[in-house]
Amino acid sequence: MKLSRPLSWFLLAFGVWSWIIWVTFVKNLVKDSSGLAFDDGDPTAYFWVHLTLAVVSFVLGTVVGVIGLRGLRALRGAS
Repeated sequence: MKLSRPLSWFLLAFGVWSWIIWVTFVKNLVKDSSGLAFDDGDPTAYFWVHLTLAVVSFVLGTVVGVIGLRGLRALRGAS
């Protein structure tokens, strides 16, 4: 299956965007001082749930971005 150039760019951009957003989120989660993420220095359930969401999003963003990159490379090779 061949992906169109716009779709390949969209998938690649989505993968990059996902990493930017979730890296920022994890940085903010680790620095949280409101008491949601840490209770007396120990991680809370809130922390673990949101860290799990971030890791899953990293994986999915990477997979989607790689698909987009492979689509662009296939189009470049076919030209």
